[in-house]
Amino acid sequence: MPAYVVAKRLFNSVLLLLLFSQSAYATIFSVNYPKVHQIGNGYVISAQVDYPLTPRVIEALENGVPITFFQELELNETFPIFADFWQWETTLWRTKLRYQLRFHALSEQYVIVSLDTDHQQNFPNLDGALSALGQITDLTVPPEYTDDTDDLILRIRSGLDLNALPTPMRPGAIISSKWQLTSPWVRAVWP
Repeated sequence: MPAYVVAKRLFNSVLLLLLFSQSAYATIFSVNYPKVHQIGNGYVISAQVDYPLTPRVIEALENGVPITFFQELELNETFPIFADFWQWETTLWRTKLRYQLRFHALSEQYVIVSLDTDHQQNFPNLDGALSALGQITDLTVPPEYTDDTDDLILRIRSGLDLNALPTPMRPGAIISSKWQLTSPWVRAVWP
């Protein structure tokens, strides 16, 4: 076998190994245990979001760059077109909750600010802040859409809002895998 064929096969094998190892260690957010609970005549959602930050994101945070997280919820109604194989979905309700995480170097505190309500919480370490940020408890689902829950699907996902980064950082963050941490959509379990 010619040397260039052996070299090409070796190069392709090494390239595939590198690609596989990068994807095996890829860090993304994950939404765990999303459940809908009935309280009286209404419904609320609870979930736990894990936020494993990359070293690049932590470095930016500790150097004074505020990091904006989002939690997106979507309530869809399904209409079966062809049994359960093909269904038409209509979005009934969608919301996006945004939170900003900051590090104050002088007080050495991590601060979470809800951008929707301006509610602020302080934490002595990053793990505590990320744990509190990941707790979704008793978030109300609009009652006008929940009369019949048989055909409803509630999805949730979470990620970083890269458009909220300072302008000079955005292009690099948008093309870098170290900032692409958005979780996939996860369906909540209805009671």
